[in-house]
Amino acid sequence: MRPRLLLPALAALLLTLSGCGLGPGGEPDERSLTVLAAASLTETFTRLGDTFEAAHPDVEVRLAFDSSATLAQQVTEGAPADVLATADQRSMSLTQDAGGVADSPRLLARNTLVLITPAGDPAVDDVTDLEDPDVDFVTCVPTAPCGVLAAEVLRRNHVAAAPASQEVDVKAVLARVTSGEADAGLVYRSDAVAAGDGIEVVQLPGGASRPTDYLVAVLAGAQEPDLAREFLELALGPEGRRVLTEAGFTDPGSEPDR
Repeated sequence: MRPRLLLPALAALLLTLSGCGLGPGGEPDERSLTVLAAASLTETFTRLGDTFEAAHPDVEVRLAFDSSATLAQQVTEGAPADVLATADQRSMSLTQDAGGVADSPRLLARNTLVLITPAGDPAVDDVTDLEDPDVDFVTCVPTAPCGVLAAEVLRRNHVAAAPASQEVDVKAVLARVTSGEADAGLVYRSDAVAAGDGIEVVQLPGGASRPTDYLVAVLAGAQEPDLAREFLELALGPEGRRVLTEAGFTDPGSEPDR
């Protein structure tokens, strides 16, 4: 499997180049579908991208992952893309209000926040341990959906200590913890599942009661709107729901009405 994770600094360049490569008749040599997705969808959308390409041998799926807020800003500034998937309602609403969405956004999945520590690290076994000045914990930046949730859950648990750092997205938080650079971090449940034995999950009171909604939509500037809608049907259909639930997301269709 070829790597799909585009570093933010490279993503804009690759997106700019997405219209290049025209054949003699002015048509693209290869059809491409550009999907912008929240960083926490990295593993699942990579799998779905491979599935989509297998069903469409003439299509290359180009995936760019970043904070939802950053992706929404890129779309509103005119970055060429076909699909946007965000980890919160706010980022999608900002894109929609700016006229960047072609079709009504659809609910993809839900996720909840958990507290993780490096495997075997005894520094944190309760959320109150985050108040210890010798404990370094990390969260997402306040502009990212995971940062908004982290601030709310910490406040509800009466944790006033400041994080040692605020990372650009949830994958950066996870990396700080799995590398042992931080004693703890607040990430999505799906990221904890992806980390496997490299982390331990600590009880986070109130984390599960504040799920975040993931939304997906075809963009107004889509070069391949029909392909974009097909990708949405894959992500929202049985295969997409299986991949997402296996990764730790919640299928909103299986939940009672909130």
